[in-house]
Amino acid sequence: MKRLIIFFTALLLFSCSTTKSVVENTLYEVLSFSNDGGANIKFYEILNEPNEIKMLFSDPNLKKKIKTDDIQKCNFVILNMGPLPEGNYNIIIDKVAETDSNIIVTIKEIKPATVEANPSIQTNYIYPYCVVKINSKKPIIIK
Repeated sequence: MKRLIIFFTALLLFSCSTTKSVVENTLYEVLSFSNDGGANIKFYEILNEPNEIKMLFSDPNLKKKIKTDDIQKCNFVILNMGPLPEGNYNIIIDKVAETDSNIIVTIKEIKPATVEANPSIQTNYIYPYCVVKINSKKPIIIK
């Protein structure tokens, strides 16, 4: 009987051990995307200097998503498609790969099929943009 009690007590102690939860740190995070609100020209800008990154805190939507320690640990990329005829345009982060010396960001610009088939239909313009946080301070290459 003593052996049975000792066995169940040992089983209970070892089965109730604590488990460690692993928090996965993703390489990138899309902070903001909008079909309107970008600039009048098409550009991709990499923000890696602290004073450049601090300007993102002035945006009310972004300041909730950026922490102060991100200035030292992360780079940011602003992808702006410029003026486009009104439609369902999108910027997709196709792949983000980390090498020994840099980060390679591959993007795709998606255009609606109706605009490609007949571009003269649209008269209003939109200004799509995207802001991406890269969780690394390595140099960034955009493809």
